[in-house]
Amino acid sequence: MSDTPQIDDEHFRATDRSRLFPTEQSTHPARILLLHGSLRERSYSELMTGEAARVLERLGAETRRFDPRDLPLPDSEDASHPKVAELRELVSWSEGMVWCSPERHGAMAAVMKSQIDWIPLSLGGVRPTQGKTLAVMQVCGGSQSFNTVNQLRILGRWMRLLTIPNQSSVPKAYNEFDEAGRMLPSPFYDRMVDVMEELLRFTLLTRDIKDHLVDRYSERKESHAQLSARVSQKNI
Repeated sequence: MSDTPQIDDEHFRATDRSRLFPTEQSTHPARILLLHGSLRERSYSELMTGEAARVLERLGAETRRFDPRDLPLPDSEDASHPKVAELRELVSWSEGMVWCSPERHGAMAAVMKSQIDWIPLSLGGVRPTQGKTLAVMQVCGGSQSFNTVNQLRILGRWMRLLTIPNQSSVPKAYNEFDEAGRMLPSPFYDRMVDVMEELLRFTLLTRDIKDHLVDRYSERKESHAQLSARVSQKNI
């Protein structure tokens, strides 16, 4: 036996291979939620998520998109607000997500951050994001940047999402869409397709074992009440 007197044996568990490699797997289409980060009438992040949704559906996924219009600022309303309730219901429904934001002043848009801030770490005793997959994308008004996708990755990790390695950043997005709002053929379009392929594969690989992948020793020691008290925004 290893010399680990610090470990609480009651909550310490070896890796369960039967849970990592289940013999029965889900057969329904992967459920992917797409969020965009702009309220403009011609929003390139919204157009980008539209293209991503079309690719995902062609790959066999079921997609839903959230319209952030009328979503209140975090803490300005309670969780019973209809748009907040809609967002949280969609997050609970999803098995994976796509986040796409414009870059403003070298950072993600406030609209994007507000949506993420409304997603709780714990909802009715269930963590609605933990172990689900995430793909990150950004659109730029100028030259290509990766500030926003890097920030989205940080948030994805904080929300305990499995953020896939690939990502998409589209520079001068106004040049990449036609008058009808469809993305033109280009290496940037091809990269978006790459990202959606990868997201779907990771989702199918992990959705049946997500709870085991992120089952943590420290959290098995901590009660739900203790966890809720520790992460509650009211205490910050």
